[in-house]
Formats: sequence, C-alpha cells, structure tokens
Amino acid sequence: MQGSPAAHSIAWWKKSMKINAGIFVLWLALTAGTASAQNLPRADSVPGGITVIPLVTAQEPMPRAYFADQRVMVVRQGGFWRAVVGLPLSLTPGRHRLTVVDGTNNERTYYFTVRAKKYAVQHLTLRNKRLVDPTAEDLRRIERDKTAIWAAFATWTESDSPPLRFHMPAQGRLSSGFGLKRFFNNQPRRPHSGIDIAAPIGTPVTAPAPGTVIETGDYFFNGNSVFIDHGQGLISMYNHLKKVTVTRGMQVNRGQKIGEIGMTGRVTGPHLHWTISLNDSRVDPLLFLSDESLAQMK
Repeated sequence: MQGSPAAHSIAWWKKSMKINAGIFVLWLALTAGTASAQNLPRADSVPGGITVIPLVTAQEPMPRAYFADQRVMVVRQGGFWRAVVGLPLSLTPGRHRLTVVDGTNNERTYYFTVRAKKYAVQHLTLRNKRLVDPTAEDLRRIERDKTAIWAAFATWTESDSPPLRFHMPAQGRLSSGFGLKRFFNNQPRRPHSGIDIAAPIGTPVTAPAPGTVIETGDYFFNGNSVFIDHGQGLISMYNHLKKVTVTRGMQVNRGQKIGEIGMTGRVTGPHLHWTISLNDSRVDPLLFLSDESLAQMK
C-alpha cells in the first residue's frame, strides 16, 4: 500500500535536506582554502619578495621558524602551519634553508629557491648637498637614527593572526617603486626599500592595517616618521611626514589617521615613503595590498 501524499512530501524534504547539506559541506571544503589564501600576502620568491612554505599540519602545535637567524612569521592556513618569509633585497638567488623547531623541540629543515630579479635604476638630483655628503655632525646623528630604526624593525610581538592584507596608506600617485637602484647626484646609494606615494602636503596618511605604534621620530634622511608593529615581525614605516598625529604605544585601527604627507628629510618633493619589513627584511609593500587597493592605484 502506497503512503499518503503527506508522507511522500516529508520523505522528499528529508532527502532534499541531505543533498543540500552535502552540497554545503562540499562547498565549504572547496572554498575554505581559497578564503584563507586571500589572507596571505602574494608570494614572489625573489630578493625583496616573500615566500610561503607549508610546514606541518594544523593539528600539530604551532612550530617556530627561523631564516638567517631571524624569527619568521608562522600562520595557520589551509590545514597547515605556513611560514611567511621576507626575503631581503641583498639575498643571493639560489637555494636557501629554513629551520623549523616543532612542539617537541625537534629541528626540521626546509629548502626553497629564490629567483633573480633585475630592478630598475633611478637617478635623483638633490640641491641640498648635505643630504648626499653629510657633515661629521650629521653622520653622528645618522648613526643615532640607525640605532632607533634598526631596533624598531627588529621588534617581535607574538600574535595569533597578524593582518596580512593592507590598504594604501594615502591617496596619491605611485612615484617610485620598490627595489630601485638609486643614485643621488650620480652617487650610488642603497636600493629603494619601499614605495613612494606622491601627493600634496597635508594629505592624510592612515594606518593600512591594525597595529601598535612602536616608534615615532624625526630622522636625518627619513624626516618625521611613524613605525607600526602588526605582530610576528611585521613592521610598517611611514616617512617624510609634515605632521605625526599618533604617539608611541597607541593602538591604531585600519584607516585611522597617523600623520600627513610632507617633505621632511631627504626628498625632492612632497610624498610618503612607505616601507614594510618582515623578519627584519624590507619587502615590496605591493605584495600586501588588497585587490581593491591595487585597482585604485594611479
């Protein structure tokens, strides 16, 4: 004897719910890796870039990772703990080693390859000769500046989930890219360790991601500057500001004003110099920008 129409309806509803639930679980499995992958910076295994290395499964305790004697960021993503490694501009292309210490203090070694990259050359002319050939007194100040700047970049703060997608810190034109081989008045200097955003004096500069202000100061080359600690060795720096509107120790949110664009320090015009440091290696800030921010770049 056949069941009633109501019974058939209930049976169909239960079957439908099972199918839909299965589809939903499958959808979660397929999209989970994609969603979490969007939280990582773009990998580019070149000097001045970033490499991402899967370590152990996320079921194991969080390991510690080291590259060139520097502690390296480790985050959970896609079912694994992954090392997010900043590669210094001075790094020689070729095979390199990452040392990982697991939860039982056992050491493991992971190898990765760094490709060569040729960066463009930039020649700049400065009218103020002291900014190219500093006096003895200037050199003493520069040494003091270096001590404070290096200490800021060496900061390590434990964090479970450091922000790894940034917004642009100012609206303006990208006037100088990362890694440029620079010559000031035809004299070679260190490569460009950030990007320059040209904009009128007074243009707001905002925190591109949450963090803690760990240092502010007025430096010979960098002018008025702010340093923000985002956790696990991820530090951002903002230079040549007209005005600094935050103080050391302040917690800042994404989009919060931290200063205004100026032309203090060694500059040829008003702009923001923005640096990102990862495991004390200066890396290309564009690798951290959200798709929306990249689309808005001029």
